[in-house]
Amino acid sequence: MISPLAHVDPSAKIGDNVKIHPFAFIDKDVEIGDGCEIMPYASVMNGTRMGKNNRVYQGAIVGADPQDFRWKGEKTFCFIGDNNTIREHVIINRGIAAEGGTRIENDNFIMADSHIGHDTIIKGRCVIGNGVTIAGDCFVDECTILSSNCILHEDSKVGKWTLVKGGCRISGNVPPYIIIAHNPAAYYGVNAFIMRKHGFTDAQIDDIAKAYRNIYQSGISVYNALQRIEADVDPSEVRSEIIGFVRSNNLKVVALPVDLLD
Repeated sequence: MISPLAHVDPSAKIGDNVKIHPFAFIDKDVEIGDGCEIMPYASVMNGTRMGKNNRVYQGAIVGADPQDFRWKGEKTFCFIGDNNTIREHVIINRGIAAEGGTRIENDNFIMADSHIGHDTIIKGRCVIGNGVTIAGDCFVDECTILSSNCILHEDSKVGKWTLVKGGCRISGNVPPYIIIAHNPAAYYGVNAFIMRKHGFTDAQIDDIAKAYRNIYQSGISVYNALQRIEADVDPSEVRSEIIGFVRSNNLKVVALPVDLLD
C-alpha cells in the first residue's frame, strides 16, 4: 500500500507488500525491500539500500546527508539490513565516501531520537536506547545494548554482548561481554545476567570474569594481562574474542588508567 499523499520518486525501487503512509518521503535512488513499512513523515533519502521487513517510524530520517566537512557532495550510501525497527525521529547518516558507507545489519531495535553518524557499523541484534548519539566511523558489535543518552565519540568500538549504561560517554574501545557505567566510564563487571538468559554457560562466564580481573583489577599493564589470560584461562571462543578485540585495537580499552594502556 502506497498512499497517494506520500512522495515516492519514480526512480525508487519498492519491493512487494511495502506500506508507505501519507506524508512519507521516498527520495530518488532508494531501494526498499519486501514487507517494509514507512510511517507518516518519515524520510528515506537517496543512496539508501533497505532490506526486508523494516519499520521506520514517524519523523525518522534514514540516509541523511553526512554531517562531516570532508563530504563534498559525492554519491554515498546507507545500508539497512532486515527486520530492523527504527523509531521516531531517529537520524541515520550516509557515509562520506563512495566505498564503505553506513551499515545497520539485521534485527536491531533503534529507539527514538537516536543519531547514528556516517560510516558507522551496527551489527545484528543490538538495542540502541532513546537519545543515544553515535558519531562517525564507530563500530558496535552484535547483541550490544547502548542505554539511553549514552554517547560514542568518533572511531569508538564496542565489542559484542556489551552493556553500556545510560548517560555514559565512550571515547575509545569497550571490549566484549562487560558492563560499562558512570562518568568517567568505568568497568562495572561482566554482563552475566543477559548472557545467561541467552545461553552462555556458567563456565564461559567464569572464564570471562577471570580474564577481566586480569585486565581491569590486577594493576598490571594490558600487555601483561593478556599474557596472564593466555596462561590462566583455557582456550575457548570467549577467551579468543576478548584477546582478539584487545590486540586488534592496540591494547587500548576504556576505563583503564593511562599508565596501564601500554
